Amino acid sequence: MASLLNNYSFSALYSLKLMRYITMKKLIVSGLLLFTGFGTFAQVTATGTSTIWGKIDGVAIEGMVQGPSTAITPLQIACVFEYTEGDIFNAPPALPAAVNGMVHLDKDLNGIITDIRKSGKFTGHTFETLLITPPAGAISPKKVLLIGLGDRNKFTPELMTDIASVAMREALRLGVTGFAFASDLKDAGIDSPTALVAGNVVKGMFNAYRTEAYLREKKMSSYKPLVKVTLLAGPSFYTTAGQGIKEAITSFNN
Repeated sequence: MASLLNNYSFSALYSLKLMRYITMKKLIVSGLLLFTGFGTFAQVTATGTSTIWGKIDGVAIEGMVQGPSTAITPLQIACVFEYTEGDIFNAPPALPAAVNGMVHLDKDLNGIITDIRKSGKFTGHTFETLLITPPAGAISPKKVLLIGLGDRNKFTPELMTDIASVAMREALRLGVTGFAFASDLKDAGIDSPTALVAGNVVKGMFNAYRTEAYLREKKMSSYKPLVKVTLLAGPSFYTTAGQGIKEAITSFNN
């Protein structure tokens, strides 16, 4: 009888340990994968990771896991919708504050982005722009350019092509040789197709760049050639964004 009890106790103990092991493995996997909202899982990439996905017309196109307030760049471009109460803070649908680049940017600028949007000083209408020169040391970028995305309920991925064209033209007008771009769609709670948006951003930027190059050939434009464009992405969207970026680069170089 004692032997049977001992065997039963051993079996129960083994089963308990096995269940704990399986649970731990699930937790580890869950820590490495995040649900994207499109029926698939996306690998989480460490902050600071960067890749040169390729070049177009000699300009390097870099992908980076970084927030807009910490990217080291002469010009950070960030996109915002027309203001709705708590739009970047209400999670969900907005990303949690810990991984929400727009929340960090707003906080590091002492709430100025929320202030000017809420007060109507910057409405965020489609293609509206506003250049901010932060106090020294407040954030890593030297300047921040906001571009309006308009009404969030009317957003389409195709809009990002034209938004990116505006971003490129403004960057060239400001005379920088490199800049960082953050669409901030996920931060604002827009469940957008990551690869398509990233590809459209590249297409819009370099359609505009080639137009400026054409005008320069006709002696009707003057600008500093770009060296690098950095496209920022969140930890769980970096790999998918890279796929869209690479496809767009290929379409330009073929």
